[in-house]
Amino acid sequence: MTKVFIDGKEGTTGLQIWERLAGRDDLELLVLPEELRKDPAARKDALNSCDIAFFCLPDAAAREAAAMIENPAVRVIDASTAHRTAPGWTYGFPELSTDIRKSVETASRVANPGCHASGFIALIRPLVDAGLLAKDAALSSFSITGYSGGGKGMIAGYENAERDSLLDSPRQYGLSQNHKHLPEMQTLCGLSQAPVFCPIVSDYYCGMEVTVPLFAGMLRGSAADVRAAYAALYTGPIVRYTDHADESGFLSAGKYAAWDGMEISVHGNDERILLCARYDNLGKGASGAAVQSFNIMTGQPETKGLRLGD
Repeated sequence: MTKVFIDGKEGTTGLQIWERLAGRDDLELLVLPEELRKDPAARKDALNSCDIAFFCLPDAAAREAAAMIENPAVRVIDASTAHRTAPGWTYGFPELSTDIRKSVETASRVANPGCHASGFIALIRPLVDAGLLAKDAALSSFSITGYSGGGKGMIAGYENAERDSLLDSPRQYGLSQNHKHLPEMQTLCGLSQAPVFCPIVSDYYCGMEVTVPLFAGMLRGSAADVRAAYAALYTGPIVRYTDHADESGFLSAGKYAAWDGMEISVHGNDERILLCARYDNLGKGASGAAVQSFNIMTGQPETKGLRLGD
């Protein structure tokens, strides 16, 4: 039986992972008493006593936790930004390629993808791999997310009855173009430059929609070629390509709230093309993806414990 320790279980991502793992008969969840959960010695002991550790921590704390592990048998899934482009860490998005899936199966260190980054990479990496998009393409992307993506602090702010009225409307952020997901978006797609990225947080709990607009002249092929590439790669059960995915001309960013899958779709016309990914920022964008990697690493059915009911 696999022993699991979630370092940072009390945070939004940690709680979501706990909910997906609780009650399973193939693992044992190690839990520190409340008075010891921040105690360095107790954490170190738990980290070295488990088979797989989840890091649901700020970046600095995740690096600290990694340094605490002395037992070479312990495997890690890190949900922070700390190790997503670090040498020796496997990026936990197995749908991207057979090689990545095989790497997740055997990896001792897996970096969980970022929420916004998951959609961008799912859209762009296959086109670069297929030669449909140049590595030096000048790309832009916008992404709409529910406020749960900001963690407990942002959730509390939005759910405060006396909140600032500015929270009533969508808010763009990452204005300095230094968003923490940009390094993985560039690196995992093999791009020579990061995209212009415009994330937006809005007044709903969860659900995410990432869009990458393209002029047809940016492609070495057509929109039909793009659709064919996605349809061949994303056949489910977790990531799937869907034709005609809109709802009467609209795409709701909250359609797949509380779902652990991802829908890929292509819209627009022969001149201007929209690549779209919709999913739950807490699901395939965070905790669902972490549990998917856990299942692959432990030889369990990939979808075990995931929320995939349509």
